[in-house]
Amino acid sequence: MIRPVAVIGAGPYGLSTAAHLRGRGLPVRVFGSPMVSWRAHMPAGMVLKSTPSASSIDAPQPGHTLVDFCADTGIRRYESDWDLIPVEDFAAYGQWFAQRLLPDLEDVRVVSVDRTRAGHFELKLDSGEAFEARAVVVATGLDGLARMPRELAAAVPDGPSATGPVSHASQHADLSRFAGREVVVVGAGQSAIESAVLMAEAGASVRIVARRTGAVRFGAAPDQQPRLSPNSPFGRAWSLYAFSYHATHFRHLPAPTRHYLVRGVLGPLGAWWLRDRFTGKVAVTDGRRVVRARVESGRPVLTLSGGTGAQRELAADHVMAATGYRMDVAALDYLGPGLRTQLSTSRGAPVLDAGYRSTVPGLYFTGLPAASSFGPVMRFVCGTEYASPRLAASVAAGG
Repeated sequence: MIRPVAVIGAGPYGLSTAAHLRGRGLPVRVFGSPMVSWRAHMPAGMVLKSTPSASSIDAPQPGHTLVDFCADTGIRRYESDWDLIPVEDFAAYGQWFAQRLLPDLEDVRVVSVDRTRAGHFELKLDSGEAFEARAVVVATGLDGLARMPRELAAAVPDGPSATGPVSHASQHADLSRFAGREVVVVGAGQSAIESAVLMAEAGASVRIVARRTGAVRFGAAPDQQPRLSPNSPFGRAWSLYAFSYHATHFRHLPAPTRHYLVRGVLGPLGAWWLRDRFTGKVAVTDGRRVVRARVESGRPVLTLSGGTGAQRELAADHVMAATGYRMDVAALDYLGPGLRTQLSTSRGAPVLDAGYRSTVPGLYFTGLPAASSFGPVMRFVCGTEYASPRLAASVAAGG
């Protein structure tokens, strides 16, 4: 009986990993809706923060870069560091990649993964099918990992939603619906700043609330990058070069240092091209922390503390948490309880070896779940170039 490798997830990391596994001659089944997070959980009008050179999905054979996609489809070529990539074009690129390299991708959901007595994995699909796999690769990206501050969550017992008084940024594909409304965005990273800009441009009155004073900052434009430092997909700096090309060494840092760097490197920072669109159009309340939240007559009311004054209240028509994502294997409910209890974790993230294998033999993680082991490069598309060949080699070797 030939047991395939199962890849769960059809975003950039899932597609790249599956292509590399198949390039080694391994039987592979890939599950998921291609690029669904990019198509359904990111707002229209969004632009990728990464440059074109850092936005290709890695494949084992040439001809599948972002530039190749542009040439094949006839759309504008994205090549220069000044070129901004709309999310719609990037999602189309991922779908083109899947059609060319993984035409048998299965747009179904994995319901459960459990270990068999023989040491293989039993997977059940929402189609009703059950089968055994020799190895499983978890590449489900941000799905189910949205971080909602407990103060905001307490205000909406039924949970945040796009149509309710409180939401998470990942729940919106169209921000034009906030035209004419007052919106508070909690957070100061790229997602918060870009969401605020898109809503303001659609006619909303928007205010950002951030814990740190001076939290709203922007990166340097390409012509303002330091010239004496080595280049990397993220910019010119020795540290960024190391994170990009020597990610294996990241695993040997102390756990607190690793988690700090994953959060902080290229963390809460707006892209250079958002500065002019933001300044003077979006209000900022910084140095204040949300300590409580409640809903009165359908409107959320935040209690803020910090700064030099006493507590103050801030009401709006809607509050959006743009507070990022947090890896927690407990949120991966399709992994059976037996598997989850066998996984060694560090602050909720799986501990991985140099081949991206977890402490459960045959169970691998890539993309965001691998960031605490391999560093911040795993948060970006260009990390597929580092992760996918190494993971595929480990699976092929039976590691």
